[in-house]
Amino acid sequence: WRTAALRGGAALAAPAPGPGSGGPGPRVYFQSPPGAAGEGPGGADDEGPVRRQGKVTVKYDRKELRKRLNLEEWILEQLTRLYDCQEEEIPELEIDVDELLDMESDDTRAARVKELLVDCYKPTEAFISGLLDKIRGMQKLSTPQKK
Repeated sequence: WRTAALRGGAALAAPAPGPGSGGPGPRVYFQSPPGAAGEGPGGADDEGPVRRQGKVTVKYDRKELRKRLNLEEWILEQLTRLYDCQEEEIPELEIDVDELLDMESDDTRAARVKELLVDCYKPTEAFISGLLDKIRGMQKLSTPQKK
């Protein structure tokens, strides 16, 4: 992954949910302290420490994270085509989706991306217009929405 090149939050590096993960999501298990409820009278069970299920609060909407991950994969695929190279050989670019979302208009966004791709010898118009279409309606990840 080249998550360092694509800013927009550390959330992009979050592990993707596995297949069939339509359920409530991963669970975290906490080990009970010694002498806690569920242990035998001697202070320990034959089965080892008791595990109780706990929930983790997630600041970001899973759907929004999935959109970001898909966007990152699309950007990497497009950049490898534009620069006609392998993913590892793409020049260091910092396409910050949150920065683009903060901009006033598509014209300013397009100018910023064009500026970032200044050393690309292939036409970048299709990539820029595709990127702007994909980020339209996205939310910034740096300031999660409170419910």
